[in-house]
Amino acid sequence: MTAPAIEVSNLTKQFGGKTVVNNVTLSVRKGEIMGFLGPNGSGKTTTIRLMCGLLEPDSGEGRVLGHDIRTERGAIKRKVGYMTQKFSFYEDLTIKENLDFVAGLYGLPKRREAVRETLEDLGLTSRKDQLAGSLSGGWKQRLALAACVMHKPDLLMLDEPTAGVDPKARREFWDEIHALAHGGLTVLVSTHYMDEAERCHRICYISYGHLIATGTVAEVVQNAGLTTMIITGPNTGEAEKRLRGADGVDQIAPFGATLHVVGRDGDRLRATATRVARETGNEVAPAETSLEDVFIQLMSAATDNMQ
Repeated sequence: MTAPAIEVSNLTKQFGGKTVVNNVTLSVRKGEIMGFLGPNGSGKTTTIRLMCGLLEPDSGEGRVLGHDIRTERGAIKRKVGYMTQKFSFYEDLTIKENLDFVAGLYGLPKRREAVRETLEDLGLTSRKDQLAGSLSGGWKQRLALAACVMHKPDLLMLDEPTAGVDPKARREFWDEIHALAHGGLTVLVSTHYMDEAERCHRICYISYGHLIATGTVAEVVQNAGLTTMIITGPNTGEAEKRLRGADGVDQIAPFGATLHVVGRDGDRLRATATRVARETGNEVAPAETSLEDVFIQLMSAATDNMQ
């Protein structure tokens, strides 16, 4: 068996007496795209920084790409491409000049050739002389990705890379990520978009420092144990009012002309939804539970570690 790209156990990190990462244990296989989900402030960014060598854990241990996360952080940094949430390149330099600067930082032996190949691989050649500050969100994202993969890393860590990017650019970005993974690159990516999570091989959910769910999307949805019912008809607004706080109802979400009702106790939820639909002149039918339903349920069940 090939050793995992990431293998960490009981990672813990505190800031100002607050535990931001709490005994996180995670394994990521080589060539796998692992989605990292969780609400804002849940510890995703700190966990990523612990694993890519930018921070040292207060406790816990692990290996990333075969290197110890405590004693070999420098070696890990050289093999990892890390894309932060914020665009952090020189906006008064062109795309080509930014990449040339990054190539110099990595000390790449064939600098010009590396820049040319990276421009071609990421579809940036036609825009190589455009100032970074004039780029749209999607092109800035592509420049950031190009800089991350220029030194041919074995692991790519992406921290909410598509925030504020339009759907077409997001899809093109994810097509590129899958192409890189097919070439053997391991990817850990944090995201709030459910459609992006569904494009990952596996996902893990972290909430206020605790890792509370890991698996394929299907496994995470199934293990959540939720039941979902859909109410349709002319009086969904009245049905929504009656369902608030009703027996067995944990979530209510309008979707267009329909109402999605979710609960942990399937029997109680079905009974309540059926009764309310009948009373309000609507129809009710079972539906598949979505990853978003699970995400909301996990968020509502968690306790903010900063309070």
